[in-house]
Amino acid sequence: MSKPNILIIGAGLSGLVTAFELAKKGVKAVILEARPEPGGRIRTLRPAPNASIEMGATWLGNQHRNLIQLLRELHINITEQHMGRKAFYEPMSVSPPQLVDLPPNPDPSYRISGGTDQVINALVNRLSPEQLHVNQVVTAISQSHDGFQVETTSATFEADVVISTLPPKLLVDSIAFSPALPDEFLSIASQTHTWMGESIKVAVRFDEPFWRQPDSSGTIFSNVGPVTEMYDHSSDAGYALMGFMNSAYHAVSQEERKGLVLQQLRRIYGPKVDEYRAYHDVAWSKESFTYRTYRQPVIPHQHNGHPIFQQPLFGGKFILSGSETARMHPGYMDGAVDSARRAADGALAVLRGKNGEYE
Repeated sequence: MSKPNILIIGAGLSGLVTAFELAKKGVKAVILEARPEPGGRIRTLRPAPNASIEMGATWLGNQHRNLIQLLRELHINITEQHMGRKAFYEPMSVSPPQLVDLPPNPDPSYRISGGTDQVINALVNRLSPEQLHVNQVVTAISQSHDGFQVETTSATFEADVVISTLPPKLLVDSIAFSPALPDEFLSIASQTHTWMGESIKVAVRFDEPFWRQPDSSGTIFSNVGPVTEMYDHSSDAGYALMGFMNSAYHAVSQEERKGLVLQQLRRIYGPKVDEYRAYHDVAWSKESFTYRTYRQPVIPHQHNGHPIFQQPLFGGKFILSGSETARMHPGYMDGAVDSARRAADGALAVLRGKNGEYE
C-alpha cells in the first residue's frame, strides 16, 4: 500500500478524534485497531432496538468542555444522569441497607443520549473505508531515515508520523521499538495508571423500574459489596441498574459475579430482583488490548498527564496521545479529546516542516 503521512495506533475515542481533526486539514490518516471493532474503552451493549447498556466510558460533566464541544459538532445530545433524592447506603455487613437523603447536586453528571457509542459511530462514519484497519495488533515499530515501519501480526505499514493512543503502560509492554524508547520514558510509562483497568462494570436489566417508587432509589453506595456503587441506567427504551463491582472479583467467573450481584440486590430490593431480564458485566483487567498488570502498585491517576508524554520522541515524529496523556482531565473522555487535538496539531506541524503544506 502507499505510505500514509500519518498512522494512528488505536481506534478508540482519541484515535478517531485525531483522524477527525486531521481530516479538517485535508490529511487522511490510517488507523490500526487491534480489536475487531473500533471503540476502545467505549463499549455500548445493544440488548434491544434503541436500548443501550454502557460497559465502558459513560459519564461527563459541565467541566468537560472539549468533549461537549465535540458532541455539539457531531450533533449529539446529552441527558442528565438520574440520581433521585435518596440513595441506599450499606455501611457494614451487620447493618441493613439504609435509605438516606441525597444532598442537592450543583454539578450533575450527564450521559450521551442514545449511548456513548453514538460518538464512535459518528466519527467512524466520517472515515473512508481504507482508513480503518481492524484486527491489526501492533507488535513492533522501527524508525529509519525515511520514516517509520509499523509491524502488526498480519501486515506492515509505513508512515512519516506515528501517533499512539494506547495507554502508556500497554504501549511499552506490548510493542518493541527500534531504536529503543528512552529509559526515563519507559520508567514513567510502565507505572502510569490505566484508567478503568481495574474496573468491573456490571448491569442488570429489568422490565420495570421498581426502584423509582417514592420509598426506593436506583442509587446505591455500599461498603459491603460486591457492588460498591450503582445508578439508574434507564432510558425510554429499557430499564437497568448499572455500576461498579469491587475489583477483587475479577478472578472469579462471570457466573459467580452474577450470583453475588443478584444476592446483593435482593438484600436491598427484595424478591423483585428475581424478575431480572439479563445480567451483563465486563472485567476490564481481562482486556489485553487495554490493560497490563503492573510490576509495582500504582494509585488511581498515577502519572496521568505527566509532562513526559508531551515531550517529542524520535524527532517529534512519534506522538503520544490517549486519555492518560492529556493535560486536562486525564483518564476521562474529555482527556481523550484534548489529547487527540494536541496530537493532530503536533502531527500537522511535522508535516508542515517537511513539505510546507497544511497551513
